[in-house]
Amino acid sequence: MKRVFKISDAAAQSELLSNLHRHTSKPKPLIPVLFTLPKSSIYRFYGDTGAPTKHPPLPNKFPSNIIGVFIDKLSQVEPQPHRKEELTRKVIQLRDELVKSVDCLEEVVRVLEEKGDWLLGSCEYQGAVRTNRTFSELLKILNSSPNLAMEVFNWKRKKADQGYPMTAEEYASGITIAGRIKNVDLAFELFAEAASKQLKTTSTYNALMSAYMYNGFADKCQSVFRNFKREQNCSPSIVTYNILISVFGRLMLIDHMEATFQEVQHLNLALNISTYNNLIAAYVTAWMWDSMERTFHLMKAGPVKPDINTHLLMLRGYAHSGKLDQMEETYQMIKHHVDDKEIPLIGAMIHAYSRSSVKDRTKKIEELLRLIPENEYMPWLNVLLIRLYAQENNLETMENVINEAFERKTVVLTVGLMRCIITSYFRNNAVDKLANFVKRAECAGWRICRSLYHCKMVMYGLQKRLEEMESVLNEMDNFKLDYTKKTFLILYKAYSLCGNRHKVEKVVGLMCKRGYGIPLETS
Repeated sequence: MKRVFKISDAAAQSELLSNLHRHTSKPKPLIPVLFTLPKSSIYRFYGDTGAPTKHPPLPNKFPSNIIGVFIDKLSQVEPQPHRKEELTRKVIQLRDELVKSVDCLEEVVRVLEEKGDWLLGSCEYQGAVRTNRTFSELLKILNSSPNLAMEVFNWKRKKADQGYPMTAEEYASGITIAGRIKNVDLAFELFAEAASKQLKTTSTYNALMSAYMYNGFADKCQSVFRNFKREQNCSPSIVTYNILISVFGRLMLIDHMEATFQEVQHLNLALNISTYNNLIAAYVTAWMWDSMERTFHLMKAGPVKPDINTHLLMLRGYAHSGKLDQMEETYQMIKHHVDDKEIPLIGAMIHAYSRSSVKDRTKKIEELLRLIPENEYMPWLNVLLIRLYAQENNLETMENVINEAFERKTVVLTVGLMRCIITSYFRNNAVDKLANFVKRAECAGWRICRSLYHCKMVMYGLQKRLEEMESVLNEMDNFKLDYTKKTFLILYKAYSLCGNRHKVEKVVGLMCKRGYGIPLETS
């Protein structure tokens, strides 16, 4: 009876696997084990035991790559589902323990020593590359606490002297974390340390470039890339070029970015979602709306389809460009996500509506405002709403928003907005409310301009409240605002309206003395 091609001797097979697992970092000792297998086991390994005399003789040597084959096969086997679930649970439990101790370094180390020692033996091989997926996963889920993640990394780094050497993947994680805590010197130190241990890989290069990009060191990022291209043992990946595209996009160096993208295409690297999103983000930053849409349509037509981040970028681009139809269409596609997590984008849409002339813009803006939590106060949005309600001549709501700005100590410094506000008071003939607003604006440090006082004078004059009108001149003196021809014309018309001939002649005399000429009405 024929037997299948396998190691059938149970004892020999057990010994082989035991040695493979015991010496994963030093595969050479496996060779003697293979050659001390019982004769029957070796023979069954090669073929049919029923016809030994007809089988070709055994080779003098095993194939030179036989050990690598075993290591590859054994290391590439995914953990059993229950094993993966157990590891995930243990990692999460350890994360929770570490987070509780985040304010005390000694406590973090104690937790790792007592409950994290199992991480040290979690290494495995992917081909000839040694990795520790479990430890990398722990660092990944500590992403929201980069300082804590760095302490965990340093704990593992110190264990290298105790027989637990670092892997390239771990160094890449450490470099990335160093970038997150804005310590680029540490990021470079870790990169150099990895290089000294022959662990300089594509991942470590990408991590260092990311650290420089994250901290705004565009020149250093490009320098690392140039050195990377000269490497003999590793080469840039699509991730590398995505980082470079992002760097140029943030600097709005669109020509450089597009040249990098052309190089990616020339190298036939597989584009991924990050490639397209980085391109679109750059065009949004540079306000290149046509290029933004062209990239988006190119993406939709290709194998890499838009994701939620793509649509968020497009929503922002449509809002900034004032393309309300496309903005509303995109918003409806991702409304559930935007409403819950993207408050700044809601603000961008409000800004788009405020700059438009659509009839129901106020209604749409108020619907979006209800999505913003009360504690999410944005000064620029407050100012925008003041302008909106002033333009809509909605005095009551405008004053409510102005009161909120005063309470939150938001300061308005633009003359255009101040004039917009006083125009609303003038249209509603609310001079007393205007006077109150001017006093509060003076105390709050808002922009003071001559138009504020001129408007008060005109409104007092129309109501024939001459004494209050004249008191405005004292207010102007307090703020060292010179009288202009318009100031005297307002006085002239107010006195004329009230029939005060004496003061009319006095104003005319002052105007002639200052070289403003005589008002046409007196000619």
